[in-house]
Amino acid sequence: MTSTDTSTTHTSTAHTSTLSGLRVAITGGTSGLGLALVEALHDRGAAVAFVARQSDRVSEVARQHEGTHGITGDVSEKDATYPIAMQITAALGGLDVLINNASSLGPVPLELLADTECEDLEAALATNVVGPFRLTKALLGALSASARTGRPALVVNITSDAAVTPYSGWGAYGASKAALLHMSRIWDEELQAHGVRVKAVDPGDMDTPLHALAVPDADPADLKRPADSAREIVELIEGLVQGAGEPTAAATGDTAGSLARATSGATSAATSGATI
Repeated sequence: MTSTDTSTTHTSTAHTSTLSGLRVAITGGTSGLGLALVEALHDRGAAVAFVARQSDRVSEVARQHEGTHGITGDVSEKDATYPIAMQITAALGGLDVLINNASSLGPVPLELLADTECEDLEAALATNVVGPFRLTKALLGALSASARTGRPALVVNITSDAAVTPYSGWGAYGASKAALLHMSRIWDEELQAHGVRVKAVDPGDMDTPLHALAVPDADPADLKRPADSAREIVELIEGLVQGAGEPTAAATGDTAGSLARATSGATSAATSGATI
């Protein structure tokens, strides 16, 4: 388990924002939506730590985004949980927002449930449900401390419309995301009294490496850009940080629809299967 601070390549715009100085940790932060969130939040002035499994890629992203903190670790592994949590709080000096974004499809290529190996189902559950549960639990002390001092305290769990729509072939992924969605609702109910909010967000059907693994023949032109989904999630976070609990005025059109899905769990439109 290693931590990497950045050097010189990417310069943040860091424009004035209510997110300036916000301490954010993102899992799965070196590709797809996770990388787009690292970039978007860093550009808004947040202090960002990100977690991913491949140390060379962690170091590369850290170098490209000066001031971020890269942490090598696998959230699906129980023994990695507390080392990751300690490195996050050490790097950021606490924590205000945790984004559980790292995801696993389970079997690749996708399989019907009857053809899914038990180990593939376990892998999806470990990354998509148990990992976020462990890391959230390990960081609750830091989040609660932020709430007690009047800072934001928020967990964002990245889910999918596969959590509510039974797509054939998406059994391991869909079942794990359904568990994550409902766990998020229960966490939120239990933690509100302590000033900690937990939201599940369906980011839409995106052009990401994970989606390419699941649907190799999908046309990228039909998919959302991860940067657009990241912008929507950042607007949601900003709205919650401002105390409104709703998207900011900039959240219109599809952004508002995505945020509605985030809080209601309603089915989203998917052009080629589940949203990932």
